[in-house]
Amino acid sequence: MMNFAELGIHIPEIHLPQPEIDLKKWAVVACDQYTSQLEYWEELARLVGNAPSTLKLIFPEVYLGTSDESLRIEQIKQQMQKYLETKLLVSQGAGFVYVERQTSHHKLRKGLIVALDLECYDYRPGANSLIRATEGTVLERIPPRVKIRMGACLELPHIMVLLDDPKQQVIEPLTNKRNELKKLYETDLMMEGGRVTGYQVQDDAILTGINVGLANLVANAATENPLLFAVGDGNHSLATAKAVWEETKLKISSVEELSIHPARYALVELVNLHDPGMVFEPIHRVVFNCQLEALQEAATRYTAKTGTEVSLDLINESEDLKQLDEAHCVELIGSFGRGSLIFEHSKFQLAVGAVQDFLDYLMTLSPKISVDYIHGAEVVQELGSHTGNIGFYLPPMEKTDLFKTVIKEGVLPRKTFSMGEAAEKRFYLETRKIIPV
Repeated sequence: MMNFAELGIHIPEIHLPQPEIDLKKWAVVACDQYTSQLEYWEELARLVGNAPSTLKLIFPEVYLGTSDESLRIEQIKQQMQKYLETKLLVSQGAGFVYVERQTSHHKLRKGLIVALDLECYDYRPGANSLIRATEGTVLERIPPRVKIRMGACLELPHIMVLLDDPKQQVIEPLTNKRNELKKLYETDLMMEGGRVTGYQVQDDAILTGINVGLANLVANAATENPLLFAVGDGNHSLATAKAVWEETKLKISSVEELSIHPARYALVELVNLHDPGMVFEPIHRVVFNCQLEALQEAATRYTAKTGTEVSLDLINESEDLKQLDEAHCVELIGSFGRGSLIFEHSKFQLAVGAVQDFLDYLMTLSPKISVDYIHGAEVVQELGSHTGNIGFYLPPMEKTDLFKTVIKEGVLPRKTFSMGEAAEKRFYLETRKIIPV
């Protein structure tokens, strides 16, 4: 049987806040959410106030590119050091964490916090590693994130990684054993985040069961190069951890140090693709500073350039959206009302591929035009209805298609799907040291 190391798994040493810390204020949502809603993060900061919080240890991406970016990063690293030096964070010893999450959308989603070996991860198209990206990695997005992780003494995970485990061998057996496990935390989550409970997994017999389950997934794979772990959320965060490790290991000459250096590993939450609480939601788009006329002109130019026929169909409130066989029809919303952008003879199998390629082209036509990726149809309606904005509603993807598509065709177009709504994303709770003691 393969051991954990051969499976790309490392048993992490988790640090959590002292028992007296208010976990509701400590835990905040993933930094890559609500990126066009500054008011969300401002309200979060108001609710947290001066209390100890992971909000002070992360860089909300709504602030990327702002004038105080460097100052924020420096303050984050100082705060991490302070929380360690004042013993606000306490080691729980080596072990996994079994997580149960409830939200307003789903009663239960189960997960397992582990550390993945970055030597077993490759985000490049065509990779055949145990750990792979599910969507295209935008290399330009990595350097700003490297600034945050490089030199930081702690990591906090919002990365969610999928298992294709239809027989439920790995995570689900822990549900019936949770009464045997030590409860590490239980708290309500702010800003409609639901509730989360974490249990420590250190028992040798339970760890062996997890190891056997993972080894079975590899042994029963129908390919020579099995995909064991597919990165669902936080692809660029894991790619950032990989970049930092690749730079760090250049300074290490000892084989032993290479194997145990904490930066070699990244903390993630594993979730079974077949968990009923794991639902794929589409990631929508909102285009800013683009009038309807500019969209129409871009469609004409794009058609001439690519051979894909792109047309715009505007409708009134009482009409149904047009649907065509063998065409991608994507719903739009803007100050002009509703409509569809129709792609005929597209080379892309998925509508998201056709839309993303078109939007990439649209942005080359004017430096003022930008695109944001939106979780939740209500936010698309709110933002897209503003004058000069246009919202694109993307259709959902069947989650059972994920692994076979990645194995067969490689990474999907970026921002193809989201694992749940924004408020269902991972909330930061656990921490791990990523520099040697």
